[in-house]
Amino acid sequence: LFEFHRWKANLRVLEVDELKTVPYTPTSHPFVERLIGTTRREFLDHMLFWNSVDLESKLSAFRNYYNLERVHSGIHGATPFEIGGGSRVQPADLNGFRWKTACRGLYVLPAAA
Repeated sequence: LFEFHRWKANLRVLEVDELKTVPYTPTSHPFVERLIGTTRREFLDHMLFWNSVDLESKLSAFRNYYNLERVHSGIHGATPFEIGGGSRVQPADLNGFRWKTACRGLYVLPAAA
């Protein structure tokens, strides 16, 4: 299924370049290492998955949560979607709100009622 020459041919067709890094050196690509660590710590360590389709759907839900709803302290409390030009979500009115779940109930956020 995963024969090396077919894998290399598919990557060549998709115009994906190979980038070799030094093993066990997280400082070579810190942003990728940080994203992988965040995904593992905040999501995969708390979630069970049964097959590759289930894992892909759960990772897709986490990607949407991470980019659209989760605020990031490094970008001053904004989401990556807002930094990319998306509209800012209005803060919830504390007198009338409901709870909105993300990632199949792993995260609960207040939302305007």
